[in-house]
Amino acid sequence: MNKASRPHDDAVVELLHKDPAFADEYLSVALDEANQPGGREALLAALRHIAEAQGMTAVAERAGIPRESLYRVLSKKGNPTIKTLLAVISAAGLKLSVHR
Repeated sequence: MNKASRPHDDAVVELLHKDPAFADEYLSVALDEANQPGGREALLAALRHIAEAQGMTAVAERAGIPRESLYRVLSKKGNPTIKTLLAVISAAGLKLSVHR
């Protein structure tokens, strides 16, 4: 498969892998749009992309949760607790902030 026809998820993960600083902006936009239709799923997808770019096993270990659980909570139907969400964000080397 050539780069022009690869899946969007793969392209995003590759971009995040090549430019880890992009994760800040990517997650910030996903958080800003979380209350929009489809925004919750997009937020989970953004976290999943960031975790995949860093390695799901490594992020799961740093978050203190099983890798399989990480895949499950970051799936389209995932419903992470605030504790899990904060653990994953921290394990990915990110922080949440609130702005006006």
